Amino acid sequence: MIKYILLIFLTALLSCKKEIIPSRTQNFPKNELQVEKVPEKENVWVFMLAGQSNMAGRGLVEPQDTIPSHRVLTINKDAELIVAKEPLHFYEPTMTGLDLGLSFGKELIRHLPDSISVLIIPTAVGGSGITHWLEDQVFRNVQLFSNFKEKAIIGQQYGTMKGILWQQGESDAVREENTQLYQQRLSKLTQMFREVTGNDRLPVIFGELGSFSKNREQWEKINEQIRKYASTDSLTGIVETGDMKDKGDKVHFDSESLRIMGQRFAQEYLNILNDSSEQ
Repeated sequence: MIKYILLIFLTALLSCKKEIIPSRTQNFPKNELQVEKVPEKENVWVFMLAGQSNMAGRGLVEPQDTIPSHRVLTINKDAELIVAKEPLHFYEPTMTGLDLGLSFGKELIRHLPDSISVLIIPTAVGGSGITHWLEDQVFRNVQLFSNFKEKAIIGQQYGTMKGILWQQGESDAVREENTQLYQQRLSKLTQMFREVTGNDRLPVIFGELGSFSKNREQWEKINEQIRKYASTDSLTGIVETGDMKDKGDKVHFDSESLRIMGQRFAQEYLNILNDSSEQ
């Protein structure tokens, strides 16, 4: 009888703990939505997501982040075309959460003809520094630039490459020498992105680091380096993040901020598109 009572008590305790402590994956979609009819290649705009954890996604996925649009597509870990739901990244399954990709796609299609679909390709890996990308190093079991190239080829099988979204720099802010070289390295990486995608006029949009870091001075130096480079390249844009909030760890953007950032990336891309069409 006592054992029975203890069993009931333990079961009830575990149930309470489950309710009190939300699981990181509790709102992850259970099923993938296959693309019923693949759009014509000329009607698919392809965008690459690259960088480290704030692009790979560390936000809490909420139900609104899994509401799909059949015009916003992505790929799964098997490189199969699917309808996009968050989380998009799949390289770090024990850490990945909400990124800004779906928000970007949904905002962008609001301004595009109904015939156009957006394909978002995830390639970001948390903790990676810019030199890891430049040197094509293996980081957290991903060979960074080779993986980017491979995924870009897959994207271009379905549509036309239209832009790259880059959110990175926290790792480089740790050491002053890396901070000072960031502009030079960002210039080189942008060149490599354009070479591998076969478009020397490909728009590249950079997200600033947040303003909430314990290492705020160094993060701001990275932002200054980003701005300096962007001022030399009319086909780049910057997403400002000074008003964005962290999720409580002083490193990663919270979910609301990531959604807003996705919208800002889309708006910045449209600005570049409009400016280039007027030239």
